[in-house]
Amino acid sequence: MPHAPAAFPAARLRRLRRTAALRDLVQEVRLSPADLIWPLFVTDVPGADVAVPSMPGVVRLSVEGVVRAAEEAAGLGIPAICLFPYTDPALRTTGCEEAWNPENLTNRAVRAIKAAVPEVAVMTDVALDPYNALGHDGLVRDGVILNDETVEALVRMALAQAEAGADILGPSDMMDGRIGAMRAALEKAGHRDVTILSYAAKYASSFYGPFRDAVGAGAALKGDKKTYQMNPGNADEALRLVARDLDEGADMVMVKPGMAYLDICRRVKDTFAVPTFAYQVSGEYAMLRGAVAQGWLSEAVILESLLAFRRAGCDGILSYFAPEAARAMA
Repeated sequence: MPHAPAAFPAARLRRLRRTAALRDLVQEVRLSPADLIWPLFVTDVPGADVAVPSMPGVVRLSVEGVVRAAEEAAGLGIPAICLFPYTDPALRTTGCEEAWNPENLTNRAVRAIKAAVPEVAVMTDVALDPYNALGHDGLVRDGVILNDETVEALVRMALAQAEAGADILGPSDMMDGRIGAMRAALEKAGHRDVTILSYAAKYASSFYGPFRDAVGAGAALKGDKKTYQMNPGNADEALRLVARDLDEGADMVMVKPGMAYLDICRRVKDTFAVPTFAYQVSGEYAMLRGAVAQGWLSEAVILESLLAFRRAGCDGILSYFAPEAARAMA
């Protein structure tokens, strides 16, 4: 148990807040650029380098653009980036075949980044929604999202990304059994060192709207994702999901969204003591960016919000604020 302080005036807790030097000496949790993963949107259709309207300051980049962004990340001390594709609508099908095409947009971008900036870790998204004509993370039949058939497709997608040179695979689909199937396939194919950062506790959240705009899945989505993403009212279930994914071979786990689910981050870290990440998702970014732009909040809330993830037990944070935050910490 923490030791109780002496009674006032022997204990004046403000003593340690009196100067900046004292405050810095006793700060319990710190934030650095090394704690960040920068999510990037890549496209090869018209619209590259154009801001996403619901995410001011965030743009879809060409392959050449994400290479430049990776170089920027390296210069800022950000160790990893995460790629999300805006796929040509003509390539989106109900079978999602483009997802495991070795020459698809994501795989070409991975190869280009690793050739130019090999020291930056490249994380990829493993889910079918950017390739699905129906906007879902899984294959759909008669309005039902298929689990086992989707897992087979995700394995093919994961193998193609690993072959392209991805360092970290981020399964974000929330299908049952996908981590075990991916890990077994990666081992069999010789990709033994590819890391899996599982979106283990991904909630059916209303905070994802701007992201769906950015990858072009929002308009295509038929129905909702509540049969596979988590109920926001559940916490114990998150621990069961994390335990399962770790047992199946996940190296790291993620909670998504982040700011509204810091209690889940803390419970995951305290329970499992494994590398734990959170995603400061598009809606959270848009709220803070909009409030700062209106002058309702100062830019200081950006670093404060990221520090909250670290205080809640997160080892790292995916955030669209990553480069801005890294520059502020320089």
